[in-house]
Amino acid sequence: MAKFDYDLITIGAGSGGVRASRLSAGYGGRVAAVEESRVGGTCVMRGCVPKKLLVYGAHYADHFEDAAGFGWTVGDVSHDWGALVAAKDKELDRLEQVYHRMFKDSGVSLLEGHGVLSDPHTVDVAGKSYTADKILVGVGGWPFVPDIPGREHTITSNEALDLKELPGHILIVGGGYIALEFAGIFKALGSKVDVLVRTGTILRGFDHDVCGTVSEELEKKGIAIHRDCAVRSIEKRDDGKFSVMVDHGEEMIVDQVMYATGRNPNTKGIGLEEAGVAMNDKGAVVVDEWNRSNVENIFAVGDVTDRVNLTPVALNEGRVFAETFFNNNPMTLDYTNIASAVFTQPTVGTVGMTEEQARKDHTVKIYVSRFKAMKHTLSGRDERIMMKIIVDKESDKVLGCHMVGDDSPEVIQGLAVALKCGATKAQFDATIGIHPTAAEEFVTMRDAVPDSADV
Repeated sequence: MAKFDYDLITIGAGSGGVRASRLSAGYGGRVAAVEESRVGGTCVMRGCVPKKLLVYGAHYADHFEDAAGFGWTVGDVSHDWGALVAAKDKELDRLEQVYHRMFKDSGVSLLEGHGVLSDPHTVDVAGKSYTADKILVGVGGWPFVPDIPGREHTITSNEALDLKELPGHILIVGGGYIALEFAGIFKALGSKVDVLVRTGTILRGFDHDVCGTVSEELEKKGIAIHRDCAVRSIEKRDDGKFSVMVDHGEEMIVDQVMYATGRNPNTKGIGLEEAGVAMNDKGAVVVDEWNRSNVENIFAVGDVTDRVNLTPVALNEGRVFAETFFNNNPMTLDYTNIASAVFTQPTVGTVGMTEEQARKDHTVKIYVSRFKAMKHTLSGRDERIMMKIIVDKESDKVLGCHMVGDDSPEVIQGLAVALKCGATKAQFDATIGIHPTAAEEFVTMRDAVPDSADV
């Protein structure tokens, strides 16, 4: 008889856990996945997918306005927030059923309930115990809200996706990509939006030209960004609104307060400490290049490890785990030159090093282009595209590419392949562009920022 009930139990049916479970089962493993909420995890149910659907809906505000410049007459338009949320929910229901079918077709058993490790080989779920040779933790992250007076009156990105009504005035606390994406959604659909940032800049960790361009474009759209301040307290008023006191003494009266101040690994209450699994000060599972924790048979992938918190990274960590331990094909993941996007309005696409990162170890040449998209020569919209290339002066290797503007994630995806292959600026220059496109600017920038290598 088998020593364990399963060869693998995955705790958490998000992107990384689903991929690892399906592939491991496909390679012959006896696999079960534990999920206490909806199969699909943060990305599909509470993050990338529903948020992107709302972003698509928000874009129509600009499209209707821009149409006049191309000869269209658009009558009175209005937006039904409830209809958009209902359509989004219908699509999420469809996707969840797809995930259930994928588990069934691949032979993965779904154990519904809260999974807790009672020892390194045993997971308790809904009053029953299940054993496995290997345990994979893929429980993702959860929004963090600081402990301030009135924090019970706040919402996070989780609740923002399901609001019954569009807030007339919303304060969004945080300057990261989640905060700014929701700021764009709410503003385009009709809300008054204030963004409060604890530091002096938004999008910390992104290239400074990206941060500056996004900040300028969001403020053009009427989003107010308050820098170098934080919330002191929140009180609910008799009229249902909220009184928010910020640290320099100003009071803001708003309909909704949303916190987007980061996410922490969702590791509390699942028995990791009791099983002896080492975690860092944020609660992330510490793993090696094989996704293995300090406990030999316990592994972790995705945001719960707090390495590179992106869905495609989690998917690939799940893939290399299955290949290594269930297909006798050992492999690790290369974390260099991972492209990413921010679905602000306009969007951001980025791959490789920022200028600040590159200057630490390289002598660099910087190429920057700012221009108005052809579409807006007729629409009249005052929106600029920014493109940037960072090049190692000695080797001519392209170290980073950054873009702010419509379709920038689509453009950067192709450039990510080039950077993965070690492309040089000379090879960019030798590439013939597609005309007329904005993307061709990446292969036509010839003049570096004056003395950029010496700045």
